[in-house]
Amino acid sequence: MTWEIKSFEELTNLEWHEIIKERMAVFVVEQDCAYMEIDGHDPASYHLFLKEGDEVVAYARLMPSGTIYQEASIGRIIVKADQRGKGYAKEIMERGMKFLLNELGESEIKLQAEYYIKDLYASYEFEITSDIFLDEGIEHVYMLYRVPDKKKAEMK
Repeated sequence: MTWEIKSFEELTNLEWHEIIKERMAVFVVEQDCAYMEIDGHDPASYHLFLKEGDEVVAYARLMPSGTIYQEASIGRIIVKADQRGKGYAKEIMERGMKFLLNELGESEIKLQAEYYIKDLYASYEFEITSDIFLDEGIEHVYMLYRVPDKKKAEMK
């Protein structure tokens, strides 16, 4: 298995197909939500994924600041149903945050988090910044990570 981070332009047709197939399997079919999965933000995003052969088994969309929010963002986090419980969600968070903070120099990361997994994000120092709201019938909250002032000074 190999982890990769690619801009939209760097993705192969097969990789893009696998990513969209898995995103739709989770967010449209599994969660029974009819919505615009292809929302126009993918071309400006980076795509972090774990491949086993040609198959995408875990994925997250990494968006620089100004793409969808004023802050950078991690979204569309998925792990294939048969691959869950292996720590891939935690590894996605670690790799995604490291890329946004270290490679892109971002200092804040915003999430639209499903409320039931808020504790996963809280373990990475994300703080809830909104009331619970429904998105496609699923409880969500906005969460924000800010680089501590000490770390900001070290990054300069």
